[in-house]
Amino acid sequence: MDFLIEGILNVTWQQCVMYAIGALLIWLGIKKEYEPSLLVPMGFGAILVNFPFTSVLNQTIEGVEAAGIIEWLFDVGIHASEAMPILLFIGIGAMIDFGPLLSNPSMFLFGGAAQFGIFFAITLAAIFGFDLKDAASIGIIGAADGPTAILVSQVLKSKYVGAIAVAAYSYMALVPIIQPAVIKMTTTKKERRIHMEYNPKNVSKVTRILFPIIVTFVVGFISPQSVSLVGFLMFGNLLRECGVLGTMSDTAQNNLANLITLLLGLTISFSMRAEDFVKVDTLLIMVIGLVAFIFDTIGGVMLAKFMNLFRKKKINPMVGAAGISAFPMASRVVQKMAQKEEPGNIILMHAAGANVAGQIASAVAGGLVIKLVLGMLG
Repeated sequence: MDFLIEGILNVTWQQCVMYAIGALLIWLGIKKEYEPSLLVPMGFGAILVNFPFTSVLNQTIEGVEAAGIIEWLFDVGIHASEAMPILLFIGIGAMIDFGPLLSNPSMFLFGGAAQFGIFFAITLAAIFGFDLKDAASIGIIGAADGPTAILVSQVLKSKYVGAIAVAAYSYMALVPIIQPAVIKMTTTKKERRIHMEYNPKNVSKVTRILFPIIVTFVVGFISPQSVSLVGFLMFGNLLRECGVLGTMSDTAQNNLANLITLLLGLTISFSMRAEDFVKVDTLLIMVIGLVAFIFDTIGGVMLAKFMNLFRKKKINPMVGAAGISAFPMASRVVQKMAQKEEPGNIILMHAAGANVAGQIASAVAGGLVIKLVLGMLG
């Protein structure tokens, strides 16, 4: 009983805030089913790391002080090598079918346009007084890609890794709420009802196999800092498409992706300790992250509207919004909106093409941000 009382008396109000945040993340994952595979471990981890004298951060073994399990996971899996977010890209690549994109390569444009939020958010963060490394790390929330956000913020040694990870994954989970509101503000009902023909070209097996290899070569020479992300993404896709590694592809999509996601959620909680997390800066990061997501959507929509000025066959601007990296959630949201505006309006495959393009674009953008920032800082 004395130990219980001592523990309770040592709880700070900031730690109580983190208990509430952890409970909220768990609730969002379970009740609302928003990215439960990540939000539930992250929320539970946020509770674990904020107990007074918690052994998940440090512990004494035979009189010798050693790192606790979560601190050890962070040191090995993220701080020392960024291994966890990179390995997760193998599983993501194995899940992706690039067929819709290869069938309609113009969708690449929307993957690029929907990264606009990154650079808008970097500028905004700099205006609010964050230094260049932190501003760039905060801006990458606009990649709409949690592993990329974690990797960039860790490589640039940002002080706000935890807040950035929470913002990135929380807003990814809230895409079904954020995107429809932004799309409706930037499009007319008539535009949202535009029908698009889908005449898929036959994408040969050879093309599907060569695509991840060629993309890796192109990115490797143009943006070497992106190779770890794009390369592992493409390797995962090669496992899927080569036709002789079905068991490995299944393992990458399921066992590997699930295990890394689970460990990543717990590990990121190391950066959610109350003394580092409960600050005004954290709230500001959450706001800037939301702005980044909003401008990602706007960037894709506006490119589609611009292209429609020169096209006879119009593009439904909602397809541009699907160019963010939140796969496959963004394309599903867009299709659901199209169906609601006019039953029978099927734009899913176009949206899926833009969505997978966003996966590639976000990884490339992350590498470019790292290269530019490190180059500027010498």
